[in-house]
Amino acid sequence: MQYSMTPEQARQSRRAVLQTAVDATAVCTTLLDPDAFFRADGEQQITWQARRAEAIRVCTGCPVRAACEELALRDGAGRADADEMVRGGLTGPELAAVRTRQADRLAAAADADRDTEGKQLDDLTAELQRTVLKNPDRAGGHRGSQAQAAQNTQVRLLAGQIHVIRTARRARAGWRTAA
Repeated sequence: MQYSMTPEQARQSRRAVLQTAVDATAVCTTLLDPDAFFRADGEQQITWQARRAEAIRVCTGCPVRAACEELALRDGAGRADADEMVRGGLTGPELAAVRTRQADRLAAAADADRDTEGKQLDDLTAELQRTVLKNPDRAGGHRGSQAQAAQNTQVRLLAGQIHVIRTARRARAGWRTAA
């Protein structure tokens, strides 16, 4: 199963969800050496330009590019005065420019990331996504196996915990729930 995220979904997601999406699905983790996204000390500009272009090409086709870009922005990656990296398909100066334009939104996202109950909700959601993406039958089991039953139980438990937190948050916010 391939996970994909739009830029709007990335902007609305919290750090744990973004990181899980990138960890599970990023194309770069299988195609290039992680160092390919960073300029080496003393590397000539012409050499870096070729490697940078290849890194951007890889990012362009990645289904979680938006999540990676959002993480880079929240991390404060990139400097306006230094072409030294590629993250989320953007160079360091491009990241710095976007961060400047979106400073208010990024500050609000950082505040939301610090919300401990929200973080717990995000962590549970990320764990649920990881659990659902696992295929216990690949480990030599059979359909209906004990591994599948255990996975189903874990999914139900996580979904139940998520439901409890969301219901409590909605009640505090004054949302009406169906009887």
